[in-house]
Amino acid sequence: MSASHMSAHDKFLFDLNGFVVVRNVFSPSEVASANAAIDANAAKLCAREETGLRNAQEASLHGAAGPRLDMGGMLGWPKPHSDVFRSVLAHPKLIPYITELCGEGYRLDHQPLIVAQNKDSEGFSLHGGPISGDDGQPKGKFNPELQYRSVNGELWTSLLAVSVHLVDHGPGDGGFCIVRGSHKLNFPVPGDVAAGLTPGFEEHLHHPVTKAGDVVIWSEATVHGATPWRAERQRRFALYRFSPANMGYGRGYTELPPHFYDGMTPLQLAAVLPPYATRLERAIVTVEAARDRPDEPAPIKARSAAKKAFDKSLFGTNFF
Repeated sequence: MSASHMSAHDKFLFDLNGFVVVRNVFSPSEVASANAAIDANAAKLCAREETGLRNAQEASLHGAAGPRLDMGGMLGWPKPHSDVFRSVLAHPKLIPYITELCGEGYRLDHQPLIVAQNKDSEGFSLHGGPISGDDGQPKGKFNPELQYRSVNGELWTSLLAVSVHLVDHGPGDGGFCIVRGSHKLNFPVPGDVAAGLTPGFEEHLHHPVTKAGDVVIWSEATVHGATPWRAERQRRFALYRFSPANMGYGRGYTELPPHFYDGMTPLQLAAVLPPYATRLERAIVTVEAARDRPDEPAPIKARSAAKKAFDKSLFGTNFF
């Protein structure tokens, strides 16, 4: 049976490090199904070969000759290929973490993607962090898009990454790396450090060792990246980002056709709603609903009929 809440131990680790690894979320058969779906759609993988699409300088800690391979759209694949990927949206083992870290009524933010890497393909220079670097915000300023807080024992992050590992990531393999504790930074990451050009900085990079089916969860306020993939097997993971109910970073959801969501469960549909507050009758993903009534409408917090009627008279809509 899945826990209803993130454990005190995992909350401590997340506050300490800015990430946590959740073990054995997906079974070997689910991992096999996800990989079979990727194999069936492998022609859609897009190589980041052009200079403007590369994620690291080749002669750096994060660079290598080969390109990364990306693929999106798996939530809209026909069944059964979409099943495992859609399950992430309201998975009983993940709901406690996403709810704890994004709050009640969490939502899928960016469109999720599959990342694949062959041996000796490039990683990704360091990015993220609560103080802006070269990311569009004025450098060295507070970055409102990537923040983390812990107040009165409650955790919160403005953007949460959830990475489903579909192959083992062992010692020395490369891949995802993170700077532990950097979600509490007070200074921007120096450009040469972010680019992987500072000798010796690799001692500050942590590579979580994972098995296929494990899930790595981190705040986007935690500085992270990847080093080149060195294993013989192809690296594969599915990357999702979630945000609080009334916040939005990505905008791709505004362009998706309605049929993209056909066949989703009520709870999965609740997770892909646009941003608005829970008190405006937002459908909410909960562990109890996922466990006990997954095919029933998602729970909501009802707004009073009188207030809705008043809003209707003012604005012509049920909600302000």
